[in-house]
Amino acid sequence: MRIGLLTEGGYPYVGGEGGVWCDRLVRGLDIHEFDVYAFSTGQAQEDAGWVELPPQVARVRTAPLWVAEEDGVVHGRRARRRFTEHYGDLAAALCTAPEPGTAAESATAEADRFTTALHGLAELARDEGGLVAALRSERAVRALERACRAPGARRTAREARVPDLLTVADHLERALRPLSLDWYEEDGLGAVDLCHAASGGVAALPGLLAHHFFGVPLLVTEYGVRLRTHYLTRPDASPAVRSLLAAFHGLLTAETYRAASSLVPGNAHARRWQERCGADRAKLRTIYPGMDAAPFARVGEDRPADRDKPEQPDPHTLVWIGRVEPAKDLVSLLHAFAEVRAAERGTRLRIVGRPSGPEGEAYLGHCRALAAQLFPDEADGPHAVGQNPVSFEQLGGPGAETVADVHAGGTVTVLSSVVEGFPAGLIEAMFCGRATVSTDVGAVVEVIGGTGLVVPPRNPRALAEACVSLLRDPERRARLGAAARARALELFTVEQNVAAFHGLYLETVARTPVRRPVLGGAGDPLPFAAPAEAHVPGHWTEPTPRAVTTWAAETPEPLMEPVTEPVTETVR
Repeated sequence: MRIGLLTEGGYPYVGGEGGVWCDRLVRGLDIHEFDVYAFSTGQAQEDAGWVELPPQVARVRTAPLWVAEEDGVVHGRRARRRFTEHYGDLAAALCTAPEPGTAAESATAEADRFTTALHGLAELARDEGGLVAALRSERAVRALERACRAPGARRTAREARVPDLLTVADHLERALRPLSLDWYEEDGLGAVDLCHAASGGVAALPGLLAHHFFGVPLLVTEYGVRLRTHYLTRPDASPAVRSLLAAFHGLLTAETYRAASSLVPGNAHARRWQERCGADRAKLRTIYPGMDAAPFARVGEDRPADRDKPEQPDPHTLVWIGRVEPAKDLVSLLHAFAEVRAAERGTRLRIVGRPSGPEGEAYLGHCRALAAQLFPDEADGPHAVGQNPVSFEQLGGPGAETVADVHAGGTVTVLSSVVEGFPAGLIEAMFCGRATVSTDVGAVVEVIGGTGLVVPPRNPRALAEACVSLLRDPERRARLGAAARARALELFTVEQNVAAFHGLYLETVARTPVRRPVLGGAGDPLPFAAPAEAHVPGHWTEPTPRAVTTWAAETPEPLMEPVTEPVTETVR
């Protein structure tokens, strides 16, 4: 198959979100051919370059989302009229989009209006060569203002002032830049068998247009739901800006979910968000992110690196590893560790990680000061140098060269977050066969699955009691660690992730009508290469129900009745 992989700020660039799993997916499915269509998010990302691409990547096309490239297109009177009509309809859909919980008929009407306007703008861009100048024009701002002042607009939209309108128009121009690309041709996205969007939002927009123009099936993977991200951002914006942008991203997400053949959440937490945002439950297929288990095999299988120096984890050491930021709630962890030290005097805590930005730097300084206050340096004797039982380290230092080395130095791994998506660090601890104590946030319970202890967030006492119970029971630690490693190897490896997507690719394409003739080696169409039913939508890959004898049933029925209904459906 030929797969069109759609990414935003990730693969094939060296740095970016989701680049690692995309690279593993492409390399694992080397029997297919990939065309990568990627959006970059900044000059620094473009300057860093691409990762080394495997031979199955046949073509890469990129476009910047952080800057608008002038295309020099000047619209005539008819094109300007078409733009004003479609952009006005799109703006009206944003201004009159119903609030959550309103009548389904009203929500459907506005969704249809939004979809029609979006397709109209895409067709205009395809006919005239681009919408960059039109989306940045005063005409767009005036159309948005008319929609906000029109009867039936929501109160928050009517309250929009000129700065609010300019902010919303600028955001819409950035979000609709994919409409002006030249990707939607027969030799572009029209030539692929399947579009796979690595995330929702803007990255899925080219897949929506490929589905509209050519009927290409769309598969959307969301390990983090983009609509949830938009809801949580822009806290300082005015109510009018937040309302209009939330309406735009909500309608775009609803249209993406409606048009997609399959939706792939990375965990139950993301799946619940997708259902709440309007996704059809029948389209959802959870596939966990794949992680490489090989770097952790030595620790997980208790194989020392040097047979002359067997590695033994310190039975009195707790390990925390991750990005240092307020969401990780290291303050609660330090207070919990104070209670652990009171119960188990010789226990130590290793905090390994780098701060995340300036906020993380300030938070790390606060945590260092708190640790110094809670745990004065302790010395073994009057002539010894004191040492704090809490150490702040970074990867690459002594005893922390790799993540596996960090877990090898302790027996219990702790996660104290108050906000967490998919806890990749927890899976690394499971690969290492370590018992874990975690807070009940995000997808933690789903990942742990009974192989570790889970406590409420922001509850230092519960966290301390769970840690003490594992420190005092080495047999229980061993059982939980072995079960955690077995679970991680079964559910969270690269191999299971690649195999699941391979099956989903085959299933999606097998249920999609044939759009192009099958060509032979010389490039000529092969007659009778595809059966007639391949051109008709339907579940043709499902086995035909077999006749079942009914002589033992309480109410006898005709023997052939189970067969006649599927045959009639096939004829239709």
